[in-house]
Amino acid sequence: MPKRNERERERLAALAARDRAFWDTPGCVLAGMDEVGRGPLAGPVVVCCAVMPPEPLVPYVNDSKKLTPKRREAVFRELTQQARAWSLAFVGPEVVDDINILEATRQGFREAFASIGLPVTDVLIDALGGLGLPAREHPLVHGDALSYSIAAASILAKVSRDRYMEEQDALYPAYGFARNKGYGTAEHIAALRAHGPCPLHRRSFIGRFV
Repeated sequence: MPKRNERERERLAALAARDRAFWDTPGCVLAGMDEVGRGPLAGPVVVCCAVMPPEPLVPYVNDSKKLTPKRREAVFRELTQQARAWSLAFVGPEVVDDINILEATRQGFREAFASIGLPVTDVLIDALGGLGLPAREHPLVHGDALSYSIAAASILAKVSRDRYMEEQDALYPAYGFARNKGYGTAEHIAALRAHGPCPLHRRSFIGRFV
């Protein structure tokens, strides 16, 4: 166990190295931003903006896709307690259909940033840039594997969206949203063909299935 803990501390320190360069700069307020839900057939795109303190680093923060649901939930709870501030933007399927998924995602980034409530000076962003934010933007491809702040935002966004889709399962039980979270699993596609779309479905995504 001590060796495992030491390896985790070393991994976290490496993940936070890029962030620390900003944390150590006087006057800098750093945020990390990430999105989840660009690919599903149903549900919103969710973007998180998170301002994390340099200490303590929350164990097991990582790209949300690399964590089990149980571990994500545990890390989510710790992050919500440790974050200086965090905000979410939910961009619904009707917006995705209206302006396309890329522009809907960009809108989500702007909305989440606008809600953070701190004078952020620098933003580490997973992949996207050129958002026109009133802060210095630092886009990173695969940023959730390269920045502690982005990884934290990815977990906060992922768990928040998963919980939302689980709630929607009670309203639209035919589609298995609690299990598939709106992604195009065989079960989901079969239900879509059998029952047609519900209000959560992205019409621009489901044309070949209905």
